This record gives sequence, C-alpha cells and structure tokens, in this order.
Amino acid sequence: MDTAATDLTFRDATAADVDVLVRLIESAYRGDSSRAGWTTEADILQGQRTDPDGVLAVVEAPDSRLLTVEQDGRIVACCQLEHRGDHAYFGMFAVSPTAQGSGLGKAVMARAEREAREGWGAAEMHMTVISVREDLIAWYERRGYRRTGRMTPFPYGDERFGIPQRDDLQFELLVKELA
Repeated sequence: MDTAATDLTFRDATAADVDVLVRLIESAYRGDSSRAGWTTEADILQGQRTDPDGVLAVVEAPDSRLLTVEQDGRIVACCQLEHRGDHAYFGMFAVSPTAQGSGLGKAVMARAEREAREGWGAAEMHMTVISVREDLIAWYERRGYRRTGRMTPFPYGDERFGIPQRDDLQFELLVKELA
C-alpha cells in the first residue's frame, strides 16, 4: 500500500462533520476542484452532488453509517454503508482529489467491505454507478465488482442530484461477493 494510505483513522461521521463532508464530496465530483483528481463528473453533471440535508440523512439513518477517514487530523475520504438484509449498499464514496491515485480509495473500500462482512454478515456489496463512467466502473471491476446490466433511470429534473449535461445518464448496479 502506498504511504499516502497509511496512518488513517476510520470512524463514523457525526452531525458535526456534515459541512466538511459536503465540501469533500463536492470537491471529488463537481466543479473545477474535482479536476485535480480522476473521479470528476464535471463534464456530465453540473450543480450539486449532495447537500447538508442528504449527508445528515445518511449519518442519522438506522442501518446506515457514513464511514469517515481522517489523515493527519483532516477528513480525506468517506463512504456510505447501508445494511440491506443479506447485502450492504456502498455509496457516497469520496476521496480528496489531491489524494486520488495514492491508494487511499483502495484502503477505504477494503475497510468498508470488511466492516460490512464482519459487522453485518453481508454476503455482497452493491453500488450504483452512472453507466457512462467507464473509467470509474473499470476501477471497481479491478477490485472485484461485476457489472449486472441492471439499470435504473437518472433522476432528471431533480437538481438535488445535479444538472445533467447529456440525455443518456442512468445508473448501473455493480455487485461484489464478500464471502
């Protein structure tokens, strides 16, 4: 593992973390700051990726955690874990753009998978990814996720999820066995 992904502190987010987490998530996916990393959605979606109410809802939801990762006292990554019976849902994954490519994302994902398997007994991890994000999907495939071909529509017209810059957006379900 790269040195950038060492000396990490993992903890559950609290309401006090919401504003910092919103800034992190926005910086990883939207606007010019996201272009410092490789996970940007700036060319396919404008507007917001999330908001304080959405992040707080994840923090406070039963059977849900917003795993927060600190390095040197600074929040550098996060991901949502939600217990859904025999599987867990993985979402709201963000790594600081300046730390992308350092191994931090791999470390966060491995920890999330382990916690879902050991803490909830989840047999699989599920996630949805915008189907045109081929580089991102390939990254997940290298980590053992498989494309299912099961699509759900993008919520066009609901600006809480962003302002689409193209008309072919949809979410594809990716699945990984955790056993």
